[in-house]
Amino acid sequence: MKVLDASGCIMGRLASHAAKSLLNGDEIHIINAEEAVISGSKDSVIGEYVEKRQLNHPRKGPFYPRMPHLMLKRAVRGMIPYQKPRGREAFKRLRVDIGKPASVDEEKVEIVKKAMMNDNTKYVSLGDVSKILGAKF
Repeated sequence: MKVLDASGCIMGRLASHAAKSLLNGDEIHIINAEEAVISGSKDSVIGEYVEKRQLNHPRKGPFYPRMPHLMLKRAVRGMIPYQKPRGREAFKRLRVDIGKPASVDEEKVEIVKKAMMNDNTKYVSLGDVSKILGAKF
């Protein structure tokens, strides 16, 4: 099982790395999901997510998550063929957590270098976006 740390990583890049590993047969556990970042100005990023949430019907869907670990899990789901058997099996091998669970060993945690954020990038953390959407964690 690979344990990936999401703190300081751009969500899309981390999700694509995780999706590729899942399709290759690995088990992936992502920790610190609330510390992942979305690149872009704060107003545009939050505007996109608020618009997605208001697009739907409360009972009929489409349903967009508010919690940061579910938002990251949904981003990974969009990058695998989850409606086919291969993608369904891959998606079952994914775990995403808020914070760092006690069961995770410190030396097994990996950081994806390609997903790390640059210094001069405008960004919003996933935790901030989910709090504005109304998540309580």
